[in-house]
Amino acid sequence: MASFNKVFLMGNLTRDPEQKETSSGKPVIEFGFATNHKYKQGEDWKTRSCFIEISVWEKQGEGCFKYLKKGDPAFIEGYLQYGEWTEDGKKRTKLRVVGTNVQFLTKREKQFEAVDDEVPF
Repeated sequence: MASFNKVFLMGNLTRDPEQKETSSGKPVIEFGFATNHKYKQGEDWKTRSCFIEISVWEKQGEGCFKYLKKGDPAFIEGYLQYGEWTEDGKKRTKLRVVGTNVQFLTKREKQFEAVDDEVPF
């Protein structure tokens, strides 16, 4: 049976990246991420946020740790990973995204900061 597991997300970090290491010494960076979905309900526009755990490995993750912080926008390409473990005798699960390519985005207000009174559009 064929399968495909690919995720593309654009949003903002909800917390600063944290650096961890596996038992073999590989660096992994973890951070929270949020995307927004806008939809119309009657005459009003609503926003629904989706909060996602992100893990990024090795060099790509080290760049995230060095340059990203809470609130920063990013575009993440990766795949879903399902994890299971036992904690305090209870079975726990978590679905996360493993980022394979992270692009740092410019905050909109900084993007046009040096335009000298010209309207950028």
